[in-house]
Order: sequence, then structure tokens, then C-alpha cells
Amino acid sequence: MNYLDEYKRWCESPEFDEETKKELLEIKENETEIEDRFYKELEFGTAGLRGIIGAGTNRMNKYTVGKATQGLANYILEQGTQDKGVAISYDSRIMSKEFALQTALIFCANGIRAYLFENLRPVPELSFAVRELKCTAGVMITASHNPPKYNGYKVYWEDGSQIVSPRDTEIINKVRNVKDFKEIKSINKEDAISKGLLNIVGTEMDEKYIKILKEHILNPEIMKEQGKKLKVIYTPLHGTGNTIAEKLLKELGMENVYVVPEQKDPDGNFPTVDYPNPEDPKAFKIALELAKKVDADVVLATDPDADRLGIYTKDSKTGEYMNYTGNMSALLIAEYRISQMKEKGILPSNGMFITTIVSSELAKAIAKYYGLECIEVLTGFKNIGAVMRKAEENQDKKYVFGFEESYGCLIGDYARDKDGIAAVMALCEAACYYASKGKTLWDAMIDIYEKYGYYKEAQVSIVREGVQGAQEIKDMMTKMRETDIESIGKYKVLVFKDVEKDLVKDMKTGEISKTGLPKSNVLYYELEDNSWCCIRPSGTEPKIKLYMGIKGNTEKEAEEKLAELKEAMLEIVKK
Repeated sequence: MNYLDEYKRWCESPEFDEETKKELLEIKENETEIEDRFYKELEFGTAGLRGIIGAGTNRMNKYTVGKATQGLANYILEQGTQDKGVAISYDSRIMSKEFALQTALIFCANGIRAYLFENLRPVPELSFAVRELKCTAGVMITASHNPPKYNGYKVYWEDGSQIVSPRDTEIINKVRNVKDFKEIKSINKEDAISKGLLNIVGTEMDEKYIKILKEHILNPEIMKEQGKKLKVIYTPLHGTGNTIAEKLLKELGMENVYVVPEQKDPDGNFPTVDYPNPEDPKAFKIALELAKKVDADVVLATDPDADRLGIYTKDSKTGEYMNYTGNMSALLIAEYRISQMKEKGILPSNGMFITTIVSSELAKAIAKYYGLECIEVLTGFKNIGAVMRKAEENQDKKYVFGFEESYGCLIGDYARDKDGIAAVMALCEAACYYASKGKTLWDAMIDIYEKYGYYKEAQVSIVREGVQGAQEIKDMMTKMRETDIESIGKYKVLVFKDVEKDLVKDMKTGEISKTGLPKSNVLYYELEDNSWCCIRPSGTEPKIKLYMGIKGNTEKEAEEKLAELKEAMLEIVKK
């Protein structure tokens, strides 16, 4: 069935409501829009189901959400784990609350107990709750940091981690097997509650989550002492973060926490930002204005589902607020926590420091210095979670820290997803500790570079939307895959890795070996002089992503080398 036939079916079939039909009839003259809405079905990527809100097979709506939920319910029933139940949470996005309730009721209609949060909550709390409630799965309705027109559906398994291979493939196959929307089961809310199937999760889970986070503080007395003076600006960017963050920081002794008033309340339209992403410096505009007004030390922002953290800290020497990349903020937390664990004699001898293949090489240097095993996985925190699960099952290694360059880290094994709330807490603790030594967080970052070398990284996204854009991205990857690239800029390629083909090629000897990584559409170039580049299509957005990193002897040298490498990589990809 082609996209026009599918469009016609949605417009005419009695299985679709009048509101949906009205929306679709308004675009009847716009074939490009019709094609984009119906040329494919939404698929699970690195973070599950994600798409633009609206009517159509390639959109987030009650039909695509219903189909995904019925497919997941069928999978759970097949596994025989329906009695454990499913935890469900949601963020501040448009339709999130409605999709969450719909999801819960579909599970209930299938005889699967649902634990639905009473109101919006951060994604790390959902990951924690799956483990705490001993559920078989979890669902988070969120599109993370995407623009306002998006929403999404993240699926977690019993360990609190997002689903990984082969379970992700098995679940999407179940979703695809739901051929007719009439197969989606339903029950009303009152009946679901009376049958004991729908359970509402309240603030008692918040208290448990806050308690476990507090247990990860390494220097509570220093935090209380310095918390009287340190000034912190925090913005949840209209998302879920402030359901927990402000309360947590105040309970830990942070007396001067300023939550940005204009961005404090949840709002799926994100009225003060174009893009609610702490990776984007423009998202910090209002927060930085407030920081200058009150002379704040630290400026923190979490994305709508509060799994990512972006930061600025004040450089006391210049008075400027300095921006941190995701690599920088995570590794600042890592160095602080690991050094303190070492000093206190609580750093495990069999400890793991988990990172991704597109994150900073500085992680390896820190891990080596402290005698930790550094484990590299593919992009996506679910792959870090998979290593944690294996270690938990084998009881042979201890999780110490994990992060990915996309502004996410996890400081403990209480959850299995990146935790922006815990990162807010850890950054504030680090700021208090370094303040007690007469240093700022920026001083601490420079100390790290001086200790290990000036590792710098960049990420560039090339956006290509729609059907044509999807083909352009595919063509870019094919061209790069089939071209023998011997050098990128002034750097020779030492090793080329094609993860999808499980191929590693030594460019000097021609020797071929295997990556040992799960199949994924990723190309990686190991270069001379501690440099590297990587390219992959996004699993959740219409873009192709380029990553690169270098090591310099000084900050200036590192920035110059990185700028040259970025330009060279873009030139090759866009040829």
C-alpha cells in the first residue's frame, strides 16, 4: 500500500475519529506533507519511538502510540511477566499526559498492571521506579530535547535500562504485527482502578529517589558549609527537572538556588526557547541574564525529561561565564567523584568507567590514572546500561561512572539511564568542594586539562528532513563507507572501523579484524596524534552526526587543531 492509499484509508475508515480526519483533510492539496506523514511507520531508534505530533503513520498520535503499546503488551504477555506490571511516566510536552494515560489503560485492558505517575516526572526517576517497583518494563512519554512539535515513547526493561538488542527488535516486530488498529484493547479508567490494574504513583517515589541520590554525596559537610555561600542558577527549561531539583538541593544545604522564573513551570510549547536543549547556548540566555544579576557561581539547565545537563560556570579571573560541553561537565564530575572515592578508600579495585565511542578520549586517561577499566560502547545510554546489567548478573565488576558526550551521565547504579538531576547535585557538590579549596569549577576544569592534556571534542549535525532528506543521509553514509579515505585534513587515517559490517581495517598493513560491537550504522576513523572522527545518522532525528576529537598541549593549540579537523571532516562528507 503506497502513502496516498494509506492517507485515503485514514480519511475514510471508521476506525479513525473525526478530529483525525479533519486534520488530514486540511492537507489534501499538499502532497509533500501527505507523503511525509505516510511514507513510513515510526520505528524504534536509539531512544525508542519519536516523531512529530499529528495524524499519520509517521507521526506521534493516539493510533501510533496505541499500536506501540499493544505490541509491547503482546510481547510482555508472551514473556509471561505481566504480573510484574509496567511503570509509566511523562514529561511536559504536548499530549504527553494523554499518551501516558492511554498507554496505561491499554496495558490494563490486556490484564497488565500499570503504575502511572500522578504527574510529570524526570526520566531518571522512571528508570529508578522500574527497579524499585520490580516491574517487567517501563514507558516514558518524552521527546527528550527535541523541538516542541515532537513527542516520543521510550521503552525500558526490568533492569531500568532502555531496551537493547535483541529485545528491541523482538518488540518492534510485535508492534509491526499489530496490523489493524482495531486490535488495540481498551478499558476505561474507572474500571481499570476498580480491578486493581491502574495504580497511581505519588510523592512516595520522589522521596525514595531523593534518598538514594543523597546517599551518593561524598562530602555532605562541605556541601552544607559552602552551600551557605555558593550561588546557583537552575532552569528546567519548562520541563520536569524542578519536580525534584530545587527540593533536593535545598535539603542538601544549598541556600542560594535561583530557579529561572520564566522557565520554572512545565510548558510543552517551550515559549522562551526555540529548542529546549541544554547543548544549545541560546537555551541559556535568560539563565545567564539572571546569573549576572545575582553574581552566580554556577548556571545549570536540564532538558524537558531531565536526563541531560548543560552548565556554565564563572571564571573568577575574567568574570565571564564559561560554557562546558557534555564531555567536559561529565568528566569534571568523574574526576571529582573518582578522586574523592580514591582518597576515602572506597574506590572499587574492579571498578568500571563506561563511555561511548564518540565521547572524549580523556575518559581513558582518567580511568587509567585511577586504575579503572574503561569500557567503550556504542552511542546511546542503553548500551551503558547493558554493560551494567551484565556486570550485575556476573557479579564480577563494580560500576563507578558512565557518560556519553550528549550531556548525560550516571553517578551510581540505582538507575540505568543518564540522570540530569543527579548531575545537578554532583556538580553542586563539586563546586562546594573546590570552593573549600579556594577554586572555582572552571579552575578545576583547567586543572584536569593540565593534569591529563587538553582533550577537545566537537559534534556537528547536518539536518536533512523529509523523504528526500532521509535518502540524502543514506547516500552520505554509503559514499563514506565505500570511499577509502587515507587522510582527514593533515592527519593520516590509522584505523578505519565500519561497525555495521563489523570490520576494522588497519590502513597501514591492510589487516582486517572485527569490531566486537553490536551492528550499528557507524563509521569511525582513528587518526594520528591522538585524533579521531566518527560519523553516524541520528536514531531519533532527521540528521547525520559528525563527531571528532583531538589532544593538544595547550588550550589554544587544541582549539586550533579541532577547528581544522572539523573543517576537513565537513569537506569530505559534503563532497
